[in-house]
Amino acid sequence: MTPEFFTISMLNGVSYGLLLFMLSSGLTLIFSMMGVLNFAHTSFYMLGAYFAYTFSGIIGFWPALFLCPVLVGVLGALFERYSLRRVHKYGHVPELLVTFGLSYLILEVVQLVWGRGTVPYALPSALQGPLFTLYGTQFPKSRSFVMLVALLMLVAVWLLLTRTRIGLVIQAALKNPEMVEALGHNVPRVFMLVFGGGCALAGLAGVIGGNTYVTEPAMAASVGSIIFVVVVVGGMGSLAGAFVASLLIGVVQTFAVALDWSLAGLFTSMGHQVNESTFGWPVLRLTLSQVAPILPYLFLVLILIFRPKGLLGTRGD
Repeated sequence: MTPEFFTISMLNGVSYGLLLFMLSSGLTLIFSMMGVLNFAHTSFYMLGAYFAYTFSGIIGFWPALFLCPVLVGVLGALFERYSLRRVHKYGHVPELLVTFGLSYLILEVVQLVWGRGTVPYALPSALQGPLFTLYGTQFPKSRSFVMLVALLMLVAVWLLLTRTRIGLVIQAALKNPEMVEALGHNVPRVFMLVFGGGCALAGLAGVIGGNTYVTEPAMAASVGSIIFVVVVVGGMGSLAGAFVASLLIGVVQTFAVALDWSLAGLFTSMGHQVNESTFGWPVLRLTLSQVAPILPYLFLVLILIFRPKGLLGTRGD
């Protein structure tokens, strides 16, 4: 493993991991504050990308960067107010079903409005090209921008929850909603704002991730399962855990995709003869890049076996 390969792969892994964190942070906030596991969360990510594609062609990318997350957050707040809140009293299963149905509804609307193919959501001129060249390899500005926005978002959310009156009310409403309501605060409105804020974070990830990677109707499904892996591995409701798990999974997957190592090659380098007659040959010949897609789920299984609360989780439900 050369220094060039390690450095570039690490940067790409951190960039991908921070995008995963932007997605998982909103889901983590919603679950930690409301106990709702939103199955439609990545659909709001997709809406952010499509909204940005549309509005960037009208008002430009930079105004759309601020406008589209707000629009997605408003849609999320309206969904919580007029749909999710009505089934909340019936328990978690109806909540899961209604968010699951919403994900399919959003998918059909996206395909109806923008079509079933990939849309040409391009990077703005300021984010095109390399930011720097390292070991002869260029690192794009777009990935650097993803990393910058994700870190700024992390700091902003942390300051909001720990250093502002709004954050104190949110945390108090989570632990003792009756007392908060007795003090004159509208607890249902607080939960609506939390849900809308979580959806806005997903929309922000869509705005900067849609043109960095690809904007298509399958983009929500492609990251849907991995986001739940991040949330569970990091610890249900733990924002710090989601940050650690996102970076870990992003780096591991990036390195795994780029490596062609296999157990057969390892045994051969150690002087052992390995061929098609060797026991377990189909498994031994698999390369790390071939099994890279299942590595996060293998990690999830190990976490659930040895540490069910996740890496930094504190709640067991």
